[in-house]
Amino acid sequence: MKGKAHVFTRAHINTDEIIPARHLVIDDEAELAKFAMEDIDADFVNKMTPGDIIVAGEDFGCGSSREHAVWALRGAGVSCVIAETFARIYYRNSVNNGYPAIECSGAIGKIDDGDELDINIAAGSIKNLTKGTDIPFVPFPEFVVAIANAGGLLESIKE
Repeated sequence: MKGKAHVFTRAHINTDEIIPARHLVIDDEAELAKFAMEDIDADFVNKMTPGDIIVAGEDFGCGSSREHAVWALRGAGVSCVIAETFARIYYRNSVNNGYPAIECSGAIGKIDDGDELDINIAAGSIKNLTKGTDIPFVPFPEFVVAIANAGGLLESIKE
């Protein structure tokens, strides 16, 4: 995966900030995408290019459980989220939807807004092409890779 980093340095970005509750009546990813991150950055969707990457602080996706948070980001073209840590429920919703949630301690200090990143999920490596640095992360367990390769948990179960 290659994309430009959109960095949110603060910790505890919650699911209501990723996709506000007022939009939870929508279940179409393309429609949800219009409102992704709007309460943190009203212009976020206009800054996005398909394949771009969110980099965030600790406890990304805390708050209420809603798959809509994953759907909105994926619909907006965000290829993955890199965070210092993830809230457990957001992480599992990402896994269930076959969407990469990369936990990488120290990413905030090594990636700046606008940096070009190249991520090798299998190798557990983030190359910051702008800075010429490599940032390692623990690769996903086999069961997570299998779910992602199937297209999500439901498709994995069908197989």
